[in-house]
This record gives sequence, C-alpha cells and structure tokens, in this order.
Amino acid sequence: MLSRGVKIKLFFISFLFGFSVFVWYAVYAISGADLKVDFLDVGQGDAIYIEAPGGNQIVIDGGKGNKVLSELGKVMPFFDRKIDVLIATHPDSDHTEGLVEIVKRYKVAALIVSVNADKDGPFKTLLEESENHGVKIIRASMGQSFELGGGAVLEIIFPPEGEFGFEDNSASIVSRLVYGQNSFLFTGDAPKAIENYLVSVYGGKLNSDVLKAGHHGSDTSSSEIFLAAVSPAHSVISAGKDNRYGHPHQSVLDLLKSIESEILRTDEAGAIKFSSDGNSIKIIK
Repeated sequence: MLSRGVKIKLFFISFLFGFSVFVWYAVYAISGADLKVDFLDVGQGDAIYIEAPGGNQIVIDGGKGNKVLSELGKVMPFFDRKIDVLIATHPDSDHTEGLVEIVKRYKVAALIVSVNADKDGPFKTLLEESENHGVKIIRASMGQSFELGGGAVLEIIFPPEGEFGFEDNSASIVSRLVYGQNSFLFTGDAPKAIENYLVSVYGGKLNSDVLKAGHHGSDTSSSEIFLAAVSPAHSVISAGKDNRYGHPHQSVLDLLKSIESEILRTDEAGAIKFSSDGNSIKIIK
C-alpha cells in the first residue's frame, strides 16, 4: 500500500502533467498553421469568425442581439478574451447589434466601419461603445490591405474612399481574404449594382474559393455576371430558419446551382466552418 506522502506526490505529478497537456493544447489551438473561417449561426444576420495562422482573430459582423457571444464561445478558447479586429460591413442591426455586445465583453483592438458611419441606432451605439473602450476606429477604403499574420491578408475592395451618398446596403464593406492559393469573398449586403461595379473594376481577380452570398441570399444580390466572375466552389448563405423575407430566394439558389457552386446554408446546417492550409480548403464537420 502506498504511503500518504507518495500518494500526494503522485497526485501533484498527475496534476502537473494534465496541466501541461492543457497548456500545450491551448497554445496549439491558438497558433495553428491553418486559416480558420467560421460562418456563425446567428439567425437572420451575418457573423463571421476568422482565425489567421498565428492566432490573430477577426469578426466580420455580429448578427442581431447577443447570440454571437454563445457562437464565439464555441470557436474560441474560454480563456481568450481578446479580438484583434471587428468589421461592421454596414449599419443594419442584423449586422451590428452583436458587435456592440462583443465590444462590451472582449478587449478589441480595432473596428473597421463603412463610409456610412454616422447612423443612429445600434451602429451609433457601436461607435460610442468602441470609443469608450479604447477601440481604434478605421474607415474602410478600397485598396486597404491588412496583414493578419502567417501569410493571410485581408483586402478591402469596396467602398472607394470618400463620401458618395450610398444607401446602407450599397455602402457595405466588401473584402477578400487570401491565404496562399485560397481565397474567401465577403460581401455584406452589397446589391447587384455594386457587384457589377466590382466586376468592372476587378474582373477575374474576384475569383474566390468561398463566397458569402450577398444579403442572405436575397435576389437583390448575386447577379449572374458577378457569380460568373467569382466562380466560387462553395457559396455560404447566412439566414434565419423560416425568416419572414423568404431568404434565400429560389432564383439565387438556381443561379448558384447553374455555376456548380456547393450551397451551404446556416438555416439548414447551423455554423459552417472552413479551414485552409494555403493549398486546399476543407469543410469542418
């Protein structure tokens, strides 16, 4: 029979071993070599979590209410209370309300906003909370490029610099995330007119492996010429189940099928998660 002293020593050895395993798992989880892009299930809204190789974290839009908080809890370590960058693509509440909750509960370094940055409601609250919490506020402008670490780059491809009197959806920040040979295109609620403008400016450079379909799969977005230019292998539609808008619209689904893009929907599958090693993209089940 082991003595009490030996039992205590074995307990501490086991504890230290278990703790070291936890620490190394946590380090690996934060600083993996892959790029992670998760389209969170926030109902009728958008929220996208990006973790770059090396651990930098970006959240594009936050959905409505505070559901994004529980969704982030599923993809971030419980002890991690920092987010490097938030992006509010435009002022609509189904994109910005959740970002307010994130600013209140996480240490956020920077917030990138669209040219329509003077709105009332949740967007105004987001700006006020960001200022109160020392978050750096950056106006998005076409041509900006943000190094996320590990070779991942986020490019802002819309809107252009300056004030143009855009209505809110037309002012949506459109960004493209590039990691090695892989790319993701995020469109906010940009309508067809903006999509077609992007085609005129960038043409085939819009080509991306994954497309976040505009405006939750509404037929106000996803023009035929735009989808042809992007030619996504995967198209993600972020929408609420049985939403009152009828999103996604059948015409959009038909167009995506016609270009043989795999359609992935948060209203059907919940959160949709991708990982990339810079050469290939995997869907994480």
